[in-house]
Amino acid sequence: AGGKPVAALVADWFENSHPEVLFTRLFQTYTRDGKGPVSRLELASVFRDLPSERDLTGKYAAAHGFRVAPSVEDALTLGTGKLAVEGVLISTEWAPYPLSDTGQFVYPHRRLFEECVKVFKASGRVVPVFMDKHLADTHADSQWIYDTAKEMKIPLMAGSSIPLCLHESTANVEAGAALKEVVGVSYHTLTTYGFHGVEMTQALAERRKGGETGIRRVRCLTGPAVWAAAGQVYDPQLLAAAIEAVGAKVPEGKTPADVVPEPILFTIEHADGLRVNLFTLNGLVSGWAASWRYADGRTAAALMANEAALARARFDWQMRGVEDMVLTGKASWPAERTLLSSGTLDAALISKRDGGRVVDTPFLMTTYQPDLTWQPPPELPRLAPAR
Repeated sequence: AGGKPVAALVADWFENSHPEVLFTRLFQTYTRDGKGPVSRLELASVFRDLPSERDLTGKYAAAHGFRVAPSVEDALTLGTGKLAVEGVLISTEWAPYPLSDTGQFVYPHRRLFEECVKVFKASGRVVPVFMDKHLADTHADSQWIYDTAKEMKIPLMAGSSIPLCLHESTANVEAGAALKEVVGVSYHTLTTYGFHGVEMTQALAERRKGGETGIRRVRCLTGPAVWAAAGQVYDPQLLAAAIEAVGAKVPEGKTPADVVPEPILFTIEHADGLRVNLFTLNGLVSGWAASWRYADGRTAAALMANEAALARARFDWQMRGVEDMVLTGKASWPAERTLLSSGTLDAALISKRDGGRVVDTPFLMTTYQPDLTWQPPPELPRLAPAR
């Protein structure tokens, strides 16, 4: 009680959903048992876009006194007719939205954001908006959200908890170092976990000398073409280092090709010549890790997250970053990272749909220099990743 009021716009709120692991921290404290650090935000309302019989909102509303809103407008105005919250948090992950022709979930982020914008305009003021994971499933919608926020001076932040694991990983790209290549490994589906992989490699790449220069072209290779590209498209030593960092073991006498039936490779070419290669290796990998080579030839690798070991800490950090952003209006990590990650995934899946054609991406030539000052605060647990 007494925190800044925020509205949550969710698809559905159920056990282990993103709203459950993130937004319960607003009323159950950061340890989700009523005993941990108390949030400086107060959940004032929740709007559900696709509630199911699993929905926990009613139970929580009864216990904690927030409003279950029938519309986005009501969630933001609390029935007063004008904007009555100090921040908007959007999370629509793991809900049965339709799939696009590239196999992405068609998330409602643009539609929900448009509803927020209507209330902001009618009220003559804006408040910070956070979007969990993607800005949107297409580059066009992501860019529209980003541009509208800029134009209206709406503080905007997005993204997942995965890049925050870099605060605790054994290595990170040295800030301002010249980079030659980044190789990432990911797993699961491309629409949900593929995003995490792209975001991880972008969070590493943006730290390089000169900051982000934009992305020139993207391509998706599948099947035997992935292994055939070794040495030409990617450095196989870096791939081996990333597989080792994630803790995956190729059985004795076998190669990754023997254990990964359907390898997928996103090749991402940055404007300054940096090459980023992101592999999805189901059958071998079940986590996120990356390795990289500096221009001077040195290499390093980092494990992002083994689900169990870092889950609590990284969601703590993500919510604290969101809290800081709502309170200060200053992004804890760059919205441009998510803009490029959302657009890169869209372009890679267009390439995959079209048989692996090269997709030129003049629309991803966004440049930015990340502010790398935000840190998870000392009172939140810092768990070392499982080795």
